[in-house]
Amino acid sequence: MAEILNNTQTKPRILLAAADIGEYDAELSMDELAELTDTAGGEVIARTVQKRPAYDTATCIGRGRLEEIAEICKNENIDQIIFDCELTATQIRNIEEVCSVHTIDRTMLILDIFAQRAVTHEGRLQVEIAQNKYRLPRLAGMGVNLSRQGGGIGTRGPGESKLETDRRHIRARIESLTRELKQIEKRRDMLRSRRKKDGVLTAAIVGYTNVGKSTLLNALTNAGVLAENKLFATLETTSRSIELPDGRSVMLIDTVGLIRRLPHHLVEAFKSTLEEASNADVIIHVCDASAEDCDEQARVTLELLRELGCEGIPVVTVLNKCDKVPYIDRLEISQSDNAVKISAKNGTGIDTLLEAVQRSLKGSAVRCRLLVPFDKAGLLNTVRIDGKVFSEEYTAEGISADVLCDIRVYHLVEDYKVKQ
Repeated sequence: MAEILNNTQTKPRILLAAADIGEYDAELSMDELAELTDTAGGEVIARTVQKRPAYDTATCIGRGRLEEIAEICKNENIDQIIFDCELTATQIRNIEEVCSVHTIDRTMLILDIFAQRAVTHEGRLQVEIAQNKYRLPRLAGMGVNLSRQGGGIGTRGPGESKLETDRRHIRARIESLTRELKQIEKRRDMLRSRRKKDGVLTAAIVGYTNVGKSTLLNALTNAGVLAENKLFATLETTSRSIELPDGRSVMLIDTVGLIRRLPHHLVEAFKSTLEEASNADVIIHVCDASAEDCDEQARVTLELLRELGCEGIPVVTVLNKCDKVPYIDRLEISQSDNAVKISAKNGTGIDTLLEAVQRSLKGSAVRCRLLVPFDKAGLLNTVRIDGKVFSEEYTAEGISADVLCDIRVYHLVEDYKVKQ
């Protein structure tokens, strides 16, 4: 009888662990860790949280609880343990000695997801820099882990081909990648400068991961950007132009999603991408109104925006998925100025959002009706260069035109404005 081989891959069986020392809501953070694990392709089989006054320097959690975890790993055929905090190389080694199971921490998990999701050259550079910066102080005691490539969650990315690779080699790699990334950042800065010089208005879409930023971009522009119900579905910056009700064009820029306790190596590596927000004319802050911790997610986003120097830039708060929430007015973030309730998936409230963006933008253009004498018809061509002529009609008195006039040339046609 011929043997039939089953090549279907099963998901790694994961145990989640955490030490609750009162720094944050441990259960909420564990729920988020479970989502991250699902995004990375793992299946959560068990989870355990131990209340402690402080992290154990040798094993993060107590020895007794660690032995309980070892027993669960044996009984449930656990493939991997993921801790909801950052572990040292010594802690990882000690945990693996007791449990005989590959162990990673929250940061390694997030780095792995970024490694899976990075598509563009810039995205891969940013991820590899962050991974190497994370590994550098952990070289001692992590030689075996560094040699693994693609052997499970937390092992993707650059890896290391030789165990004897030392700090100097990794530092040289970081420097090389950083130089390459700076060249890309230089081109990005030139594009920003060009947009400013040409008077292009920009709106940065920011927010917590998986709140619907890409879905909103698709709803506004038919951009066809990947929109999944997973964390960090978007890592690359996408730009698309839309027209506001007053006729002005705005460049929408989608940005990478944020998360509480985002590893600082990632913030550094993706800073050039996140800085799109600090250079925007308006920020569209998308919130998931249906999330239990919506206000906390909004706080995390606003804190990072402050760190990036976004004070003074107008913010339009978008409460997405409002069709799922009957109690939306109870949310603290719903009391913000310029708060708009929408459903990006259903298209509800999109017109209201565009009007809010329009109000928030500085008066860079004026929409008006002109009656231009025939001998001054050339002025309409001047208006067209940086503005728009919606309609024009030849009358006995002159050319009647509905225009959007750039503020820089408005003084040339102001005398021909028709009072309404």
